[in-house]
Amino acid sequence: MSVVLLGVNHHTASVALRERLSLSGCALRSALEELRATEVVLEAALLSTCNRLELYATLNPKANTDCLTAALRALYLLPEDELHPHLYVKTGDEVTQHLLRVACGLESMILGEDQILGQVGLAFQEAQTAGSSGPILSRLFAQATQAGKRARTETEISRFTTSVSHAGAQLVLQTRQPGQNRVLIVGVGEMATLAAQALRSSSELELAIINRTLIHAEDLAQRLGARALSWCQLDEALVWADAVICATGAPHTVIYYNVVAAVQKAREGRSLTLVDLAVPRDIEETVATLEAVAYHDIDALQQVIDANFELRRAAIPAVEDIITQETARFTEWLQTREVTPVIKDLRDWAQGLAQSEVQKALSRLPGADEATQRAIEILAHSLVNRLMHEPTLRLRSNAIEGNGVNYADTVRDVFGLEAARCPFAEKQ
Repeated sequence: MSVVLLGVNHHTASVALRERLSLSGCALRSALEELRATEVVLEAALLSTCNRLELYATLNPKANTDCLTAALRALYLLPEDELHPHLYVKTGDEVTQHLLRVACGLESMILGEDQILGQVGLAFQEAQTAGSSGPILSRLFAQATQAGKRARTETEISRFTTSVSHAGAQLVLQTRQPGQNRVLIVGVGEMATLAAQALRSSSELELAIINRTLIHAEDLAQRLGARALSWCQLDEALVWADAVICATGAPHTVIYYNVVAAVQKAREGRSLTLVDLAVPRDIEETVATLEAVAYHDIDALQQVIDANFELRRAAIPAVEDIITQETARFTEWLQTREVTPVIKDLRDWAQGLAQSEVQKALSRLPGADEATQRAIEILAHSLVNRLMHEPTLRLRSNAIEGNGVNYADTVRDVFGLEAARCPFAEKQ
């Protein structure tokens, strides 16, 4: 049984569509439960980030990728023409290679970024919590995590560390004019904190932190040597700032066009840079039409990202070697699963036969002491192991070569395993 992938990402879909597909927390778990409740899906995991929504699933043998696509569309109540043009579909080894590339940072907007590895792990944790994971996805996501860790320790793919947050901070630093030193950070989550930390490296900047919960803003401000503001001071803070980095994680807009328009009048022509790192976006995109306002959403950060791209490109071949190795390990494991049941049944049959013969032998040796009995039992156990060794290796080897099902069926037929796994059990 192979894994199927349906997905959209920043290469295939706009930020507007990705916003509509974005899921987290209870909404994500509910989506997994709905998918698992269909007759299509056996196992499912959803990887939902700013840049992608990907559904990894194993299917009911009677289902296909069209069934899964229909289930995904039904989940979002989307018509086919809105989703299909942006959707990519992968099966078999392509799925494994893709997830491993994602975990290694090769498919990220910022090549080699670190956050995605944690997001892959979180996607699997959410699947476990929702009860939609199983042995195949468990192994696949474990293999992806292993590949991601190896890529970062064995190559330089993440040596020149950056992220969307760092890219936003770099954009502010690279576009500011002399004397523009005031930066407002809206939000205190991971992305906002990383952006603030990146900006803190510039001693010229004056930072302010604003958040709906003041105590959280005060905590981050204290750590960074910034000042904290309450949410009711947002308009005042927008007048004060030369640049704003917004990353609240709110499910709705927090800075509206009319607010920025009013603020610009109070700023008397001073330029304002707005950087929106959030998905869904925090800032109403129409602010870009205002005079002296430079608006950048997450898709616009590609220009900053390009500056670091060449530094990491040289590591790609080494990372791809790791992906090839880990893909092969997963594929081998998946193929050998085809013969695992027959290996178990054959061993059970052999052990049952051996145990039956041990009991017969001991019944003919009523005076045998404990040491003799133990020696006979060890002999029987050893014989089973030695007899099973070569068949086990050959079954696994043929499974890896793609012949596992045929060989498993032959073994079952020869030993009558379907009729009785342990024909001697009732006689013991």
